[in-house]
Amino acid sequence: MMRRTAPVITALSAVALTLAACSSGSGSGGAEPDDGGPITLDYWAWGTAQQPMVDAWNAAHPDIQVKRTDAGGGTDSSAKLVTATRAENAPDVALVEYNTLPAMIVAGVAQDITEYSNGLESEFAPGVWSQATFDDATYGVPQDAGPQALTYNKARFDELGIDVPKTWDEFAEAAEKVHEADPDTYLTTFPPDGFGGVAAFAQQAGGQWWSVDGDAWTVDFDDDASVAVADYWQDLVDRDLVSAEPLLTPEWNAKVNDGEILSWPAGLWAAGVLYGVAEQSAGDWAMAPLPQWEEGDSAVAFEGGSALVVTTSAEHPEAAAEFARWMGTAEEAHAIQIEQGQYPASLAGQELTLESEPPLLMPKQKDYWETAAEIARTTIPEISWGPNVNVASSAYQDAMSKAVADGTPLRDALTAVEAEVVDDMKTTGFEVTQK
Repeated sequence: MMRRTAPVITALSAVALTLAACSSGSGSGGAEPDDGGPITLDYWAWGTAQQPMVDAWNAAHPDIQVKRTDAGGGTDSSAKLVTATRAENAPDVALVEYNTLPAMIVAGVAQDITEYSNGLESEFAPGVWSQATFDDATYGVPQDAGPQALTYNKARFDELGIDVPKTWDEFAEAAEKVHEADPDTYLTTFPPDGFGGVAAFAQQAGGQWWSVDGDAWTVDFDDDASVAVADYWQDLVDRDLVSAEPLLTPEWNAKVNDGEILSWPAGLWAAGVLYGVAEQSAGDWAMAPLPQWEEGDSAVAFEGGSALVVTTSAEHPEAAAEFARWMGTAEEAHAIQIEQGQYPASLAGQELTLESEPPLLMPKQKDYWETAAEIARTTIPEISWGPNVNVASSAYQDAMSKAVADGTPLRDALTAVEAEVVDDMKTTGFEVTQK
């Protein structure tokens, strides 16, 4: 996550306060009825675990009731939050991915909840807690952690005689074997809109897209490691060994259900997402560590993972923070997360996984949570994210989609994204140094 240096927070906070002054004061929910009834909070969140968790909260907290809206996942939700905040109709609480939290601070969406967070820090490992805190100010309650792993269709792997790849070289060899054995089937997908996935692959290889020294930022999307990653996927796309298409479309979902897409290298949350779109294939799947760029180097990056933020529009921030705290630390909430395949962010939740059944997608893999714990132990703890991840994600989707459609180099798309990110940061008022 972005390093917690005072100049960074000063810069972020200055912009955030300016925007918040124009947008705070009335949310879309959080109103307390005149008859003294329960407080009602509006909550934006995606994912299969969220509604059961909200239902559990509502059953146990009659005085604070929560209405959940699925406003889309990750980047989509964050963009809508910015718009809703400026229109003064944002929800009271929202789920935000760690990498977009700096942008939510800059946009005046997430408010400082330090006064409501006493004792929370001890509930999380330092690397997780740091992703929701900046210069000792708390802006969110971590809910899940998303270190990358390989979720794969074990039944189809066994059918085709494919070994689980331990390195990315082996992964490419497996992709070739799969497509030779069944031309309608691909080992995995290279999604042109997969900003978070490629960012994590690059971080695993040693890339760093944003870094900061004092109040000066360096932006480097086409460093050597990132270009090597782009070239790796370029080779697989050019040889038609991976399916180059967006994820989670009806077409992609159908291919997953039909056993024509065999793996998803993504955060540990992938099990829950796949169960939501391919429930009929539950029991066919398993999870393994992500392939390594260098054999013996097991470090992986976070892809996703999220925290609950109290928005600057919340009329009852203390009640909203209480809900956020429960969602991130309550054992009942953890049990629901675990069943759905999420890896809890809290230490207690992670301990609970070791006593739990595997996720619904892979009920036969009895060592699932032990494997997840080992992956989590080797996750890169500190990654810098810039203040305009939303801009970067949108630029990435445009540039990568064009590159895939036109057959132009993916490495050039990274360079184009960098130029747009730098221009935006300079326009916003950040100091950006040359590489």
